[in-house]
Amino acid sequence: MRYQMTKLLSDNKDRLLGRKPRQAETKKPPILFKETQAIIKDLQRHLDGDFLVYWISDTSNMISDDVIAFNKVIQKRSGHKRLFLFIKSYGGSSKAALRIINLLRSVYEEIIALVPLDCASAATMLALGADMIKMGPLAYLSAIDTSITHHLSPIDNDNDLVSVSQNELDRVIRLWGQTKQVNDTNPYKELYTYIHPLVIGAVDRASSLSIKLTREILSYHMKDEEKASQISQHLNSDYPSHSYPITYVEAQKIGLHVKPLEDKLNEKLLQLNELYSEMAQRAYTDHDEMFSHDNEIMKIIEIGGEQLFYQKDKDWRYRMEEKRWIPMNDESSWRFLRKTTRGSTEMSRFYIR
Repeated sequence: MRYQMTKLLSDNKDRLLGRKPRQAETKKPPILFKETQAIIKDLQRHLDGDFLVYWISDTSNMISDDVIAFNKVIQKRSGHKRLFLFIKSYGGSSKAALRIINLLRSVYEEIIALVPLDCASAATMLALGADMIKMGPLAYLSAIDTSITHHLSPIDNDNDLVSVSQNELDRVIRLWGQTKQVNDTNPYKELYTYIHPLVIGAVDRASSLSIKLTREILSYHMKDEEKASQISQHLNSDYPSHSYPITYVEAQKIGLHVKPLEDKLNEKLLQLNELYSEMAQRAYTDHDEMFSHDNEIMKIIEIGGEQLFYQKDKDWRYRMEEKRWIPMNDESSWRFLRKTTRGSTEMSRFYIR
């Protein structure tokens, strides 16, 4: 308490004298390339194929830019035709999932998805592109139904736009049909007073896109079109919640080609996850009440000898007249780590635009 009061008085004195207050040292996330590479090297000795990591923090998601990052690291491939893909993500862009699978399928004849933990939404779609999904005791997939936030969406009490899903709309229509009055046969007349017709159309379009993308992803290895269509429809509309955890048993019932993840392999993947979680710790530095810095690793793509990670690296200034934080000095980018022939490690920036 005494230290905090002394620092406050010192900072106020600096401001009165026109000097810049002394700032806290900017926090930086740890880079654990040596440790993760050691585990990957050990895994690679026991796997009959290449091993590739796609790990995303809970503060980020899959986007189309990730396809370019994937292309960068698979240039390091060993010549194997089988790929073991470790996926950990809460989701993101379903179109990115299709593009990643398309890229990987141009190189590998067989893909085995390794899922020890979260593999939700668009990440589930990515896993569906694998010939086989191996799931650990903590693993789950999820539904693929889409919620969208349209610029004409309803607003909440905080004046923020509300996301709308096809499943919610379908449930409203169904409940209306169960309780409708004799002279009240059109639920849309009432619904349009709350949700703009263009929003309803956009939601229906997004739902159709999700089903089509899933069928397309499954077609890379599933030749039974009827089965692929059934799985796509089921994942899009048969769950009461987008975040419903589809565990190993449920995945089998759906008709997915799943197998249990071997104990030793699952343990190694969890060890990798611990290291990645440490790298992705929130490294926020509050210099004062008006200025802070955000330095956080948000996603990691790694193969033997090389690692790509996206690092958020920018200042935030609070603008009082607007009552909001403004980003400044944004140095966020992909960073590329690789082992050299001399055994040292080189880091460079990898730009995607």
